[in-house]
Amino acid sequence: MNISHIEHIGIAVKSIEESKKYYEDVLGLECYAIEEVADQKVKTAFFKVGDTKIELLESTSPDGPIGKFIEKKGEGMHHIAFAVPDTDQALNDLSKKEVRLVDKVARNGAEGLNIGFLHPKSTHGVLTELCSK
Repeated sequence: MNISHIEHIGIAVKSIEESKKYYEDVLGLECYAIEEVADQKVKTAFFKVGDTKIELLESTSPDGPIGKFIEKKGEGMHHIAFAVPDTDQALNDLSKKEVRLVDKVARNGAEGLNIGFLHPKSTHGVLTELCSK
């Protein structure tokens, strides 16, 4: 597996519209994209910070993964995402190393990326996402 950079940091929020004000008005960042990923029951908003992105995640359903996360832990850091050349290959490699996977095969994510998650029980408590184009 060859990680090239941090692709983004995911932050769970109750409201993108409310949270966006902090990133734009206080930090001076520009939201360049908002999109809904229906099958993950989430709406996303992206900000660029150098070569890394901040992804705000708002649940579109209380039973979605972000809705459940906020219910249990509140708003805040949800995951860190690393860019890899091939998400499926990276997941396969990590499976052979007995890393617990949330996704055994890549699925479609925001911005047209192929994504796969590693379980926090195998990553010292940090939900980790792998992304490729």
